Amino acid sequence: MIITNNPINKQARIYVAGHRGMVGSAIVRRLQAGDYANILTRTHADLDLTNQSAVAEFFLKQKPDYVFMAAAKVGGIHANNSCRADFIYQNLMMEANIVHAAWQAGVRRLLFLGSSCVYPRDCPQPIKEEYLLTGPLEQTNEPYAIAKIAGIKLCESYNRQYNTQYVSVMPTNLYGPNDNYDLNNSHVLPALIRKAHDAKLRGDKELVVWGSGMPMREFLYVEDMADACVFLMENGVADGLFNVGTGEDVTIRELAETVMSVVGFNGEIVFNTSKPDGTPRKLLNVDRMRALGWQAKTELREGIAKAYKDFTTHVRQ
Repeated sequence: MIITNNPINKQARIYVAGHRGMVGSAIVRRLQAGDYANILTRTHADLDLTNQSAVAEFFLKQKPDYVFMAAAKVGGIHANNSCRADFIYQNLMMEANIVHAAWQAGVRRLLFLGSSCVYPRDCPQPIKEEYLLTGPLEQTNEPYAIAKIAGIKLCESYNRQYNTQYVSVMPTNLYGPNDNYDLNNSHVLPALIRKAHDAKLRGDKELVVWGSGMPMREFLYVEDMADACVFLMENGVADGLFNVGTGEDVTIRELAETVMSVVGFNGEIVFNTSKPDGTPRKLLNVDRMRALGWQAKTELREGIAKAYKDFTTHVRQ
């Protein structure tokens, strides 16, 4: 780990790739709250991040000082398993283009957002950063995980060969404002929020949940994730791999019960065991972030209540 004595100037040009996504938009809000004046963003229509020449031209013209690489093709178990080529191709192209263009343009520091699925399916719990590449991956999202591992190694390799300052963060399961609530490709928590809300409106007596309800998952409110990313940039962390999470997990059954309580749905839970469970447990060891002085602030029920308010305000009435 390298920590520089080079804080970010409030007038620095900061590019947030993927600013319309859940994490990217949260990073933009966090930067705006911190009075950063020059935040660069581009929509997909303005800049296709899988187009190498377009990305290179953007970096050379705009010359950002700092980059948050939050752009990615993401989805839940169903999407990852059924669109495997899309997930590996698009993510590989985006991260390779941005990391290389950042080096060419002389970007000072870059933060790459990975995923906790980069770790082996059955590695010891809680998961430490050094467990990367020590065993087989979860098959349902292996292409996405391999793409994200490649991003980590891109940052590591450019640091070693070119003395760049690129850091990688591995978030646990995220949720919050601007989440994806499409049941065909959403993650478990937003899917449960939508299912419970719709079941309440219909007057259903049951809520169907995929799998057995036994797997354990950790969840981090996205505003906390954004805070962690800006914290690393502001404190001059210039290389390394960092898990970002709460250090606590719950079963899918407990998660569903909490969502139902927040939403106000009083039916019964029915588990569809014909659907996959995914990884049995995935809890991150967050000692490295805590050693730097950062930890999550938002409790799970509080975060779900905030997420549900955002859902009913911006997605469904």
